[in-house]
Amino acid sequence: MSLKDQIQIVPANEQAAFAAPPEPPEPAKKAKAADAGPTLEEALAHNERLAEKIEALDAVLAKPLSEILADREKADEAALAWDRFGAMWMLSQRAMRRVALDLAAQLGVSEEEVVARAMVNANAVLNGADEVDLGGTVAPAQLQHIARHRNFLRKQFRTG
Repeated sequence: MSLKDQIQIVPANEQAAFAAPPEPPEPAKKAKAADAGPTLEEALAHNERLAEKIEALDAVLAKPLSEILADREKADEAALAWDRFGAMWMLSQRAMRRVALDLAAQLGVSEEEVVARAMVNANAVLNGADEVDLGGTVAPAQLQHIARHRNFLRKQFRTG
């Protein structure tokens, strides 16, 4: 925008009338409207979100430091317990796979057949067709836990 566009010199006439500046072209109006910033509703919504964040921070900061650190320690302990559980689960899965493949090899069954049988059995459990407790090794609580996560687990055991 040039200086000429910003300044308007109005010549005085005998009636001392003031001529209004000419209206800016249409694209300039839209550009100014866009530069105006958020609407009142948007600003209020943003202000409300910020107020909620400040309240949450105030709640944390209102606690004694020892309590904040204790909460963090508890979270760290829980995360470590889940991490150890995951490692134990992976170890047991690998060990049982090795046992299954060794026994299958002794019987002349291929690894592909063992995997196919495992998939059939997993899907039977997921579909509720296999509720056998396997001699006490799978408790009803475990089957209920599997049922709660059935949709997620089905994705893991899809064939093809």
